[in-house]
Amino acid sequence: MIHLTSISKQHGSQVLFKDASFQILPGSRNGLVGPNGAGKTTIFRLITGEEEPDNGQISCAKKTVIGYFSQDVGDMSGRSALEEVMAASARTVALGEEIRAMEAAMCEPMGDDELAALLERYGDAQEEFEHRGGYDLEARAQAVLTGLGIGPDAYNRPVESFSGGWKMRIALARILTLNPDVLLLDEPTNHLDVESIVWLEEWLASEYKGALLMTSHDRDFMNRIVTTIVEVANKTVTTYSGNYDFYLREREIRREQLLASHRRQQEMLAKEEEFIARFAARASHAAQVQSRVKKLEKIERIEIPPEQKTIKFEFAEPPRSGDDVVAMQGLAKTWQLPEGGDKSVFGGVSGLIRRQEKIAVVGVNGAGKSTFLKVLAGETEPTSGTVNLGASVNLGYFSQHAMDVLDPKRTVFETVQDAIPQASIGVVRNLCAAFLFQGDDVDKRIDKLSGGEKSRVVLATLLARPINLLVLDEPTNHLDIQSREILLEALQKFAGTVVLVSHDRHFLRSLVGRVFEIDHGEMRVYEGDYEYYLHKTGRDSRAA
Repeated sequence: MIHLTSISKQHGSQVLFKDASFQILPGSRNGLVGPNGAGKTTIFRLITGEEEPDNGQISCAKKTVIGYFSQDVGDMSGRSALEEVMAASARTVALGEEIRAMEAAMCEPMGDDELAALLERYGDAQEEFEHRGGYDLEARAQAVLTGLGIGPDAYNRPVESFSGGWKMRIALARILTLNPDVLLLDEPTNHLDVESIVWLEEWLASEYKGALLMTSHDRDFMNRIVTTIVEVANKTVTTYSGNYDFYLREREIRREQLLASHRRQQEMLAKEEEFIARFAARASHAAQVQSRVKKLEKIERIEIPPEQKTIKFEFAEPPRSGDDVVAMQGLAKTWQLPEGGDKSVFGGVSGLIRRQEKIAVVGVNGAGKSTFLKVLAGETEPTSGTVNLGASVNLGYFSQHAMDVLDPKRTVFETVQDAIPQASIGVVRNLCAAFLFQGDDVDKRIDKLSGGEKSRVVLATLLARPINLLVLDEPTNHLDIQSREILLEALQKFAGTVVLVSHDRHFLRSLVGRVFEIDHGEMRVYEGDYEYYLHKTGRDSRAA
């Protein structure tokens, strides 16, 4: 379907890949992985024709429809949500209008040759219209919007009235409704809640018949959808036949084999070089020496690619808090709506959070999870009821908007140093290095950082302080899979208390032992891990 053959590409002095090849076959499910900056987005742009390869060839079957969802949704305005979604299928809509015009023309008298030509055009148009799913376009658009959490009551809302996260869902709905032959998805789960992620999994598995190439930082999502991994790293593209977990295992096996081959080659080279050095001056061995010199010149040296950088850190042992960390009594929160009136977010919440508990706060988007964490963290006052922190509790709060409160003019070093003003320069630099800010990177200004880099800065400033209660609102949102794994391991070892919101099911399954669910203004407590919660609520069949 799509073949990338011996392609090379570099941006400035940075070589992304050289002489790389892979293919996207009809109906295949491909996961695109690799470290940040390796060239994953460039692969998408090469396939869509937004960029050209420096060398090599990209071939695509005729009439192939490609749909590309990226994190850059552009401006949206002047249409309703439903109209915006259907606008992506402009070619399908135009075909429908052409078909109706041709049907009207057929009712008029015309010559045999003219009618034959019209019937041929009509047949071609009908075939393409059907191939693009034109007969159920509006119904499909409505079903996709609903699946992504935008129900019938919001179909006709002006698209500009939606927040950035919801506009991303509309942009995703545009591409899914297009129902293309090849679907390119760049982080499709970033702004979705668990319910919408599960719906998308089911849609890709049962409804979508085309080929898929996607990136995702959601490990569970990758494992359930893809059957091939395409890795962009070390200036090449490597294909693995399996899901993400298979890829991790196979990559380690291949690296061990490469290391063993490298060791054997180095031993052989050392022996040959020793022979050359020993007998280079002897005329009796001149032919042998020359033969071995030529042999060494022809040998292709095995290179060991550098290991991917990952965050390496551990939380310092926190000061011990009292056994009762947070006591809630009759807790309620109501927001005043801009158009007047009140909206109850949650009410009547009473309970106790105990030392060293790891608690997930779950619920659909808009249920009030972030508001609950804000109340716990003291960022907003409850409308009624009380929140009391226990003895010796030191609270650290990470919000979805934590990056927004960073001073854009400060450097990474200055920001971390502000959190620990008494620490030496060496301690600050070590902490920065633990979060992958090494050398000149520590002097980067905050406004020059990516979302993932800003997240790491905020986590570094949290780590710097003696905290024993962590309140975390989507801490994994901008982190890649490797960084999520390391954060997960650190939180598993953390001796304090954790309350968090996350849409990463692997993260929740591996960490929490208790679940608070907010649903229609009420909070239900499940005294078990995330799997127990899924089972008790009947969600395990959809989320497992």
